[in-house]
Amino acid sequence: MTGAPHTGRPLRVGLLGCADVALRRMLPAMVAHPEIEVTVIGSRDAARAKASADRFGGRPVTGYEDVVAADDVDAVYAPVPASLHATWVEAALRAGKHVLAEKPLTTDLASTRRLLDLARDRGLALVENVMFVHHTQHRAVRELLDSAVIGELRALHAVFTIPQPPPQDIRHRPDLGGGALWDVGVYPLRAALHFLGPALTVAGAVLSRGAGHQVDTAGAVVLRTPQGITAQLSFGMAHAYRSSYELHGSEGRIIVERAYTPPSDHVPLVRLESAAGARTLRLAPDDQVTATLTAFVAAVRARAQPDPAVLRLAQLLEQVRHFAPPTTAARG
Repeated sequence: MTGAPHTGRPLRVGLLGCADVALRRMLPAMVAHPEIEVTVIGSRDAARAKASADRFGGRPVTGYEDVVAADDVDAVYAPVPASLHATWVEAALRAGKHVLAEKPLTTDLASTRRLLDLARDRGLALVENVMFVHHTQHRAVRELLDSAVIGELRALHAVFTIPQPPPQDIRHRPDLGGGALWDVGVYPLRAALHFLGPALTVAGAVLSRGAGHQVDTAGAVVLRTPQGITAQLSFGMAHAYRSSYELHGSEGRIIVERAYTPPSDHVPLVRLESAAGARTLRLAPDDQVTATLTAFVAAVRARAQPDPAVLRLAQLLEQVRHFAPPTTAARG
């Protein structure tokens, strides 16, 4: 059966596409990872596939079919546009390949559920590439919460905003799964799941479409748990950069900046504030890209079941879209 790596050799990975995230972050980390070998790089642009293979190794192929069918590919990494995930992730799974797919796994709940069931039935690892959850700074925050350093948790506030992408960027195209919710909104939603658990429900949501845009460019969501803990989330892709969350407790709060996409040399700073004063914890740098790849290799070798958070995130995204169809901002 293809897709099952042999003991003692690296996991052989093929790429479905040469997106910016692949070239800038994932491929360099894959090449440096001792348990991964890049064997095939596919792109619909033959020249782009060749240039990427010349730089990172593996053989170039035109299109994605040959990547999925390759005998020397155990797993595929899929950084294709979100609207293509359902088609190509399914093709890879049916070919017996494990899959690491860029977030969101798909742009509709039914497709996400179908793919997770397919992976589970075939004993294949299917991982959604939400990298920040693998960074050690969030483990440190969890330990602080568990030690009740801020008392009982009352609320989470999370923000992820980025400057506007250039006009030709696929994030502006609705046919390719563009929009702020899919691109940056998944981060604060996933942070809420990470710290508040799977019982979250959507209490309110707004999606806004900037004048002249065909996709949502900003949004805000309010979530709640059955115990009354709330999460207030905001996101956008026509904003000053902000990547943070705050956890508010009965006796203080925890503040984390550079929460979602820190570079590998970033020194995380976790700020604690309480009636006793304020202090900042300085943590060791961590490479969340490498940590994500290590976790993916482990999932492949164990043929691990899909993370339940993937389906739960898809359900929340569906609730947000149902709650708040995008509205266009007025000019002027």
